[in-house]
Amino acid sequence: MKKGKTSKIQGFKTAKILYGTVDSIELKSMYLNIQTWVEPQLELENWNRVTLNLSRKVKHTIYNNINTELFEKNFIVDLDLRSSGLQMDKKSFLNLEINFFLNQKDIDFKSNNVKEFLKNLTKKIIQENLTNNYYFSFSLTKKSDELINIKT
Repeated sequence: MKKGKTSKIQGFKTAKILYGTVDSIELKSMYLNIQTWVEPQLELENWNRVTLNLSRKVKHTIYNNINTELFEKNFIVDLDLRSSGLQMDKKSFLNLEINFFLNQKDIDFKSNNVKEFLKNLTKKIIQENLTNNYYFSFSLTKKSDELINIKT
C-alpha cells in the first residue's frame, strides 16, 4: 500500500519546488524539496566552505521563520551540491531537502496553512540565500543559455 504523497508548489519560475511526506496516513513529518542548477561566478580551489556556509545560512533562515504552531523547532537540512565538481562555465545540480517534524497530529497534508507556510518559507529561502548570491548564478535547467538570478 502506497502511503507517501507529494505536491508541487507553483509560482516559482526558476526552481522546482515540491513538498511531501513518506507516510500520509500517520503524518509525523514532511519534507520541502528545492531543485535548481548553479554555475560558479568566480574561480575557487576549494568550494567546501562556500557550500557549508550556504547550508548554514539556509538553516538560519528556516529557524527564524518556522511556524511553531505547525512544526517543531528542530528540522533537518540536506544541501546536496557536489563541491568537488564546481568549476567556471559548468552548471551543477543543487538539491535542497528540508525535513520538518509536526507539532500537531491532526494536520491535513494538503491544508492551506501547510501549503502557504511552505510557499512563504521557500520565498524567504530564495530571497535571503539564492538571489544575488556572490558565488553562484542559478537557473531552472542545465541547458538554458541565459543565467537567471532566482526571483519570486
